[in-house]
Amino acid sequence: MPVRQRRGEQTRQRLLDAALTTHEAGQFTVQAVLAESGVSLGSLYHHFGSFDGLAAALHAQCLTELLDGVVATLERARTARIGVTAIVTAYLSFVMHQPAKARFLYSSAPIAYLPAHADVIAEAKLPRMARIEEWLAPHIAAGAIMDLTDSLTEMLLIGPVSELSRRWLSGADIDLARAAKVLPPRIWAALRGSD
Repeated sequence: MPVRQRRGEQTRQRLLDAALTTHEAGQFTVQAVLAESGVSLGSLYHHFGSFDGLAAALHAQCLTELLDGVVATLERARTARIGVTAIVTAYLSFVMHQPAKARFLYSSAPIAYLPAHADVIAEAKLPRMARIEEWLAPHIAAGAIMDLTDSLTEMLLIGPVSELSRRWLSGADIDLARAAKVLPPRIWAALRGSD
């Protein structure tokens, strides 16, 4: 990678890191990100187009990390039941070990920028979700997992995990390690087919 391009990538990542830090501190503003990163406003606009573009890029980066972990764990699973367990535990592991990133994903602030930057989010989400759907498809076809619409499957699989994570990130007294043991068999029971 040429030096100029490497410096550009480093600047871009400094802005993303500063955005996450300031969001976690409750100071997610242009001024706070610039102060934290030491990068100029012009550079922020050069790399992201706007502050909303920066927020969308951070959302996409956090989502990519979450889904990459889920996909990597899932693709090592040989059975439908182990796959369901893998998805639940990988998701909760991300939330437990990367709470700042998870909190950013769950925050209400991104709602404002998502419509204008849907392409950035889709680029991060769609190929990873496709890999999850590809893994699930033969298990659904074989009857190991109930044949439902994609959205119903997602709600049964991720809905409980997502709500639990949201509450934990909001400060609820929840033991995520215990939840990672309790939830998978119950979610499996909801998704199990008739094989």
